[in-house]
Amino acid sequence: MTALTLSTAAASGLRADAIVVGVAKGTKGPVLAPGAEAVDQAFDGKLAALLETLGASGGEGEVSKLPSPTGLKAPLVLAVGLGAVPGAPADGDDTTTAADYTDEVLRTAAGTAARALTGAKKAAFALPIADAEAVGAIAEGALLGAYAFDAYKETGRGNKNASKGKAPLAEIAVLGAKPRDKAHKAAVARALAVTEELNRARDLVNTPPNDLDPEAFAAVATAAAKEHGIKVQVLDEKALTKGGYGGILGVGAGSAAGPRLVKLSYTHPDAEKHLAYIGKGITYDSGGISLKPAGHNETMKCDMAGAAAVFASVVAVARLGLAVNVTGWLALAENMPSGSATRPGDVLRMYSGKTVEVLNTDAEGRLVLADALAKASEEEPDAIVDVATLTGAMMVALGNRTFGINANDDAFRASIHETAEEAGEAAWPMPMPEHLRKGMDSPTADIANMGERMGGGLVAALFLREFVGEGITWAHLDIAGPAFNEGAPFGYTPKGGTGSGVRTLVRLAERTAAGDLG
Repeated sequence: MTALTLSTAAASGLRADAIVVGVAKGTKGPVLAPGAEAVDQAFDGKLAALLETLGASGGEGEVSKLPSPTGLKAPLVLAVGLGAVPGAPADGDDTTTAADYTDEVLRTAAGTAARALTGAKKAAFALPIADAEAVGAIAEGALLGAYAFDAYKETGRGNKNASKGKAPLAEIAVLGAKPRDKAHKAAVARALAVTEELNRARDLVNTPPNDLDPEAFAAVATAAAKEHGIKVQVLDEKALTKGGYGGILGVGAGSAAGPRLVKLSYTHPDAEKHLAYIGKGITYDSGGISLKPAGHNETMKCDMAGAAAVFASVVAVARLGLAVNVTGWLALAENMPSGSATRPGDVLRMYSGKTVEVLNTDAEGRLVLADALAKASEEEPDAIVDVATLTGAMMVALGNRTFGINANDDAFRASIHETAEEAGEAAWPMPMPEHLRKGMDSPTADIANMGERMGGGLVAALFLREFVGEGITWAHLDIAGPAFNEGAPFGYTPKGGTGSGVRTLVRLAERTAAGDLG
């Protein structure tokens, strides 16, 4: 686990493997950001010019490494791009202050730098700090950027007999922060809680399905719940059958690994509101009888990313001690083809009592979520938010880095969007056109699990809405795009599981505890 400290030490005198400074893209060339003054002085005030000579511009995500001059105890200076100088006027005045840089700019820069320093033992981050929020953003970005999943590699840290490989950055010192300032200390404590649980969600998403079936996932959740004072209940196949959870059972019917429904209950004595978070937890999705085509199965271990996000967020909320009650529901199943699998044309009787004609067994996520939505609604929470890698259609609409937000209340949808932006997660509000509901009419059952092909992400949300209790505010986050990064790492986002949704759910709980549910 990467360690993090706040330091008042001068950059010139701190012993570390590297010093990280920020550089912005000015109208006339790279501009050093606040925090880099002592380092620039060691370069006789010529660091910006030297960076420009090396081809650096200060663009976002850009990294430049320079050997340190005499006067710095750290042997390496890493300049990380912050993007365009905020609000730089046309007259070319590139004057910049720490307050000019948003939390997300700082978070991204810190993550980029931490990734670039893989193998280093200690790095000092001398990035712009205007307030406690900036301290938290730098800490969060650096901790997320220092993530690695190597449990299954020969060089993995968990393998006692393995040869040594490059480990993530081991220690982070945030310069310019105030170790004794209550707000700064609280910002770091929050960053540690959120990033540690988010990285746990990443680990779960990255774990291969032969080691993470529904029972194993439930065991991980149970252990964490007990550790952090969260009440946990696990429904196995017998309990699910007795309870009439036809959706979860139908999806898991083809697998040798039985399904589970896990309930995590965090309560606070001063709470006035209750949030219910529901996560899709398909630990592996073959598509079932409606088998996915070649090339679409390889990353389907990530189809439980919604449940991982819900699990991580509930634990983070508990660690932060927020004055809000949060119930997490993990709808866990493995979707496999076999002689016992649900077939296209079968009808399932859901927990709510409604019947669903299964036209496509690869539209399984909405079936497990439907049962969890109906069950969660019985507790009449103030709001329900479900999180799921639900549809490829949402990826077509929004790309690989943005999740969609559907809701049965426009104000709540707007509030979730605002919350995601505050947390630094890319999201976009999506409509729920009523005319698309008719496409799910079934001559055999109350509703079919498929509708019109066009607008498939919207159709899926309309299906889920059918199982939300009357009068309950609800939102659906389709994280199919950003949950798993198949491309190169960027910012604080690694290759593989990303932990998408965790920061939004935690921030929503914070806002709710503060009386701003929306």
